[in-house]
Amino acid sequence: MDREQMYGVVAGELGLKPGQVKAAIELMEEGNTIPFIARYRKERTGELDEEQLRAVEERFHYLTQLQERKEEVIRLIDEQGKLTDELRERILASVKLQEVEDLYLPFRPKRKTRASVAREKGLEPLARLMAETENPEKVREAASGFVGEEREVESAEAALQGAMDILAEELSEDADIRSWVREYTWKNGLLVSRAKDPEQRSNYEMYYEFSEPVHKMPSHRVLAVNRGEREEMLKVKVEVPEEPVLERLYGFFPVKNPFIEELVADSYKRLIAPSIEREIRSLMTEQAEEQAIKIFSENLRHLLLQPPVRGKTVLGIDPAYRTGCKWAVVDDTGKMLEVGVIYPTPPKPKIEESKREVFRLLDKYPIEIIAVGNGTASRETEAFVAETIRESGRSNLVYIIVNEAGASVYSASKLAKEEFPDLDAARRSAVSIARRLQDPLAELVKIDPKSVGVGQYQHDVSQKRLGESLKNVVESAVNYVGVDVNTASTALLQYVSGISASVAKNIVKRREEIGRFRRREELKEVPRLGAKTYEQCIGFLRIFDGDNPLDKTPIHPESYPVVERLLAELDVAADDIGTPALADALKRVDAETMAAKLECGVPTLRDIIEALLRPGRDPRDELPAPIFRSDVLKIEDLHIGMQLKGTVRNVVDFGAFVDIGLKSDGLVHISRMSKRYVRNPMDVVTVGDIVDVWVASIDVQRERVGLSMVPVVAGEEESRTE
Repeated sequence: MDREQMYGVVAGELGLKPGQVKAAIELMEEGNTIPFIARYRKERTGELDEEQLRAVEERFHYLTQLQERKEEVIRLIDEQGKLTDELRERILASVKLQEVEDLYLPFRPKRKTRASVAREKGLEPLARLMAETENPEKVREAASGFVGEEREVESAEAALQGAMDILAEELSEDADIRSWVREYTWKNGLLVSRAKDPEQRSNYEMYYEFSEPVHKMPSHRVLAVNRGEREEMLKVKVEVPEEPVLERLYGFFPVKNPFIEELVADSYKRLIAPSIEREIRSLMTEQAEEQAIKIFSENLRHLLLQPPVRGKTVLGIDPAYRTGCKWAVVDDTGKMLEVGVIYPTPPKPKIEESKREVFRLLDKYPIEIIAVGNGTASRETEAFVAETIRESGRSNLVYIIVNEAGASVYSASKLAKEEFPDLDAARRSAVSIARRLQDPLAELVKIDPKSVGVGQYQHDVSQKRLGESLKNVVESAVNYVGVDVNTASTALLQYVSGISASVAKNIVKRREEIGRFRRREELKEVPRLGAKTYEQCIGFLRIFDGDNPLDKTPIHPESYPVVERLLAELDVAADDIGTPALADALKRVDAETMAAKLECGVPTLRDIIEALLRPGRDPRDELPAPIFRSDVLKIEDLHIGMQLKGTVRNVVDFGAFVDIGLKSDGLVHISRMSKRYVRNPMDVVTVGDIVDVWVASIDVQRERVGLSMVPVVAGEEESRTE
């Protein structure tokens, strides 16, 4: 398969045109990043978005690897002198790597097997006779002729067994047989798990007597069973009705005799079934991992794109018991003003003293929001904060519970130590909690994406694949929003298209030297930021209050001449950007007619017009603001059917966890997300959504609340459990 054919195959699989695939691959091979291609090369790709471009990249890479493997397998078989024209054509026609490996299996070098030992003893002629002779007595008679010391065959029975071993292996290595058994097992197999010790209590008790069709088992259960097996709590196997399989295997041979029946059963039980079971389990795991990674990636993207809370001075509190609650006051730009510690929680609470300290901070700084981390001692700290707000008498003061997942990872990191060398880890966490509220994206990029707590079974999947996927998500989110080059940290800058960690450090260093960048062009003076890097990154970097008003927009400098011609056509100046006069003129522009006049692409012109209509726009500002609170909600306050407003914190295969103001998030099970059937919770909600929910069940003892996104009437659902 040559490259042009590969373009066609990928296009067919993804519903694209071959020209789009070809252009995308060529652009990637030229060193362009996917965010850059998606945003600034729309004319060449036919406006492929990032998701489509990544799919093209993945499928083309797979086909390239497949072609390389085909060529290698053909070479290896040919070196053995066993390559036929028919086999070559079958290999070349294969569309999956598994098919190529099935065809190569009989020729793959093996360790010593029962069949290879039998071949060494010269029993292959007997095996041929056995496979073609209906009469078993004739086979038995022939077996006597293979007995002898020179062959190391001590009896006719040993000769017959050796011949059966040869045929059993041939059967197990037939590509068509393996393909059929694999498909049959996938469609008809059951994954069965049993407890190794039924008396032992564990988190896996629901899997102690469990079975589910292989092809229907959801990813979270696959990964849970895998973990239970790894921890030696479960015994797991794939069971399949054997009779249809054996009947299909008999058909491999032109005759049927007692030897064939015996070797078919042996081949299936000893060779085929274990091998296919491993492949099926591997396929189940691979698909489950893909789904888990997809869920984590989508959740992460929505978490990163939570709306920033701008222009507010924030008091961040990192709750704790024995060591006290560390706090940090952060001004409206994210600058740390003061840090300290209070002791409002057990074991030795100093509540009045802690209140006085908070009142002092409220008098000293224009604090409007208190951000409380949701970790250990969060509930007690929340109660203290709510009471302090009531006593302060400040109507404009509110609090919010902030998901602090990963804050401790950040606070102990090299980056945090460089940022706050004089603070201990807990105080750094308090700063991070406050900043997460002000600009979630800028703060969360400092943390390993695996630590942000919005996945399911993320520790049970391929860490390499998970890491790659999450890195792509962070890169996509950062470039979607754009970065203020005069305030961005190195952690944020290194996710900008084309910018490496070393270049990010050089940008910050240069900024410290010159005060601030006034024009995008000044970035060309940053060491190691060459022409290609500049081309890739510059459209995603913003300069607010700079010399050129276009520098605060996502318009690429390569399109500035187009903007100048457009403004000339409209008879307005660059200084008019952001004014109603220019907005009115832009709304009257016919993109296709104007693009022809300006000699530019229609997609590029549309993007230019959009950028000029809303210069400096942050797409996150269009999302609903987070929910702020002034008092504590207790589980005892709830009743069945009660309506609440909450924030979606995590989405998993079986539903969504929603923060309604309690210590623990409530679960909306997938069955309660809509009156209609819901296949995937992400079709209904995403992380960060503000949703109306109704209380469906209450378990006070375990502090669990079941929620519904469909109205619940008291008495219709589960009742309170004390």
